[in-house]
Amino acid sequence: MATVSNNSNVTFTPEGAVSISYEALVSAPLSLAPSIEKAFGSKPDSLGIIVVRDLPSTYLPARERLLKLAYQFSHLDPKVRERYADPKSRYSFGWSHGKEIMNGKPDTMKGSYYANPILDEPNVSPTLRAAYPEYYGKNIWPSDTPEVQEFEQAFKNLGRFVFQVGCQLATACQPFASSYFTDSSLSLADLISTSQTVKARLLHYFPPSPENPLPAEDEAVDSWCGFHLDHSLLTGLCSALYLRQEPAGEPTVVQSPSPSSGLYIRTRGGALTKVSIPADCLAFQTGEALELATAGRLRATPHCVRVGAAPDAERISRETFALFMQPDVDRRLSATEDFGQFSKRVFDEHYKDEAAAAAAA
Repeated sequence: MATVSNNSNVTFTPEGAVSISYEALVSAPLSLAPSIEKAFGSKPDSLGIIVVRDLPSTYLPARERLLKLAYQFSHLDPKVRERYADPKSRYSFGWSHGKEIMNGKPDTMKGSYYANPILDEPNVSPTLRAAYPEYYGKNIWPSDTPEVQEFEQAFKNLGRFVFQVGCQLATACQPFASSYFTDSSLSLADLISTSQTVKARLLHYFPPSPENPLPAEDEAVDSWCGFHLDHSLLTGLCSALYLRQEPAGEPTVVQSPSPSSGLYIRTRGGALTKVSIPADCLAFQTGEALELATAGRLRATPHCVRVGAAPDAERISRETFALFMQPDVDRRLSATEDFGQFSKRVFDEHYKDEAAAAAAA
């Protein structure tokens, strides 16, 4: 999977993403400084993403277990799924489908299940909980639905492992990041590890349909799911799992339906790059909260997902998992804005109808 640059000790994937070993992250994090600077720095060819390889053997089965449950949940009756939706949190806990605004219209191409895998109920004041239901609400679990009874445990197991690796990466990043923070007292690791706003998103990309057809080959790469920024400090990403629906029984794990399917990133210099995350690896990319906390000196990673054409694409779904690691709402990111104020802006942009309803209430 990895190749070594001739000019440094930095290791890359075949597509040019920086790759580091889990063992080095745990045992010698300071040795990774050149890799972290190359991945997250401001040079034109920096991608803003880093791949962590050589993970413990428990990771792969935990990933597959949860991603198959994403498929199972998304194939429940729509009325059952909607029992686990939470409008009061602007669909930031539980099930969400067709609520988020993407490319100027409701996004019905994917369904999401949101939860905090670290805390079921954050320990905050009633005032703060009421002000920020998107972060400080209670988890919602489909424990009374027999088809997905393992959902909660599988979600927490994978989410907590990704969070653990993310905290270790944040510690390794601190020597690099500290020189960029506008407030020199900030610690990336502390902002993440002490936060009660951690949020994971389990995603099911529905197969193409007449209502949501595949983009034509000559359409823009982001026509299916627009380029966007995460509003986290760091986001952990699992490799996607592609499942083909069969006439009967369990779905079949298949390869990506098209060479053009997958995650696309714009480098710091604006070049478009497709990045593959191997199944046994994790990836982490920078978010907009980090950009704000460094006054733009460390930039968020613009990215999108594209699903290319394939002979039986209408039977193939894409399952994946993202963990958003971000500070508590009262942590200041800039001279004028804390994370809570910033995230409200983002939610208002992507959940416009819900924002209007909340204002009218």
